Amino acid sequence: MNKLRIKRESGFTLIELMIVVAIIGILAAIAIPNFVKFQLRSKTSEAKVNLKAIVVAEDAYYAEFGTYVANVQSSAANPDGRKMPWDNTIAARDGFDLVGWEPAGDVYYSYAVAIQAATPATTFSTDAWGDLDSDGTNYSYFGYISPQMDATGIVTAAPGPVFAICPVTGTYDFSVAPPTPTLLKTVGPCDTTSGQTYF
Repeated sequence: MNKLRIKRESGFTLIELMIVVAIIGILAAIAIPNFVKFQLRSKTSEAKVNLKAIVVAEDAYYAEFGTYVANVQSSAANPDGRKMPWDNTIAARDGFDLVGWEPAGDVYYSYAVAIQAATPATTFSTDAWGDLDSDGTNYSYFGYISPQMDATGIVTAAPGPVFAICPVTGTYDFSVAPPTPTLLKTVGPCDTTSGQTYF
């Protein structure tokens, strides 16, 4: 009597395939948003680097000529989140040309410098803002405030802020809970959503 031999076909069952697809979907749902946030957070480094360079240029100009130089907002932030070319021919950038600062290549952020109303200006603030996620509502603001202070640290003269969101009392210190704008002469975020907690 011949025994029937049943040959099993190799392969995956439908349930196994569904489980694999579900796992891939879960991993994608977790990884993609985190990757996007990481990209946005990395773009904020441009603002910090450029603001520090602007501060060095302003301080060098002040050391030679005894006054700081204002510069109105360099441009509107690109609404689609892409880099914008830096054009030296725009008259609004005359202040940056005077102190000898220009970014290296295209930029995500728009930059500005405000000075004290008195002449010569002995205080200044500089700001950067950009719509990195191109949603038109949540902007990324970074700044630097350089006021005059007495020996006890009390501000005796403060520059006007370029953007109202960056207070003349300083930039945000996220090591403090809750964060308050207490850092002066430090490049940092202007509010709690500027590239630190929002991204």
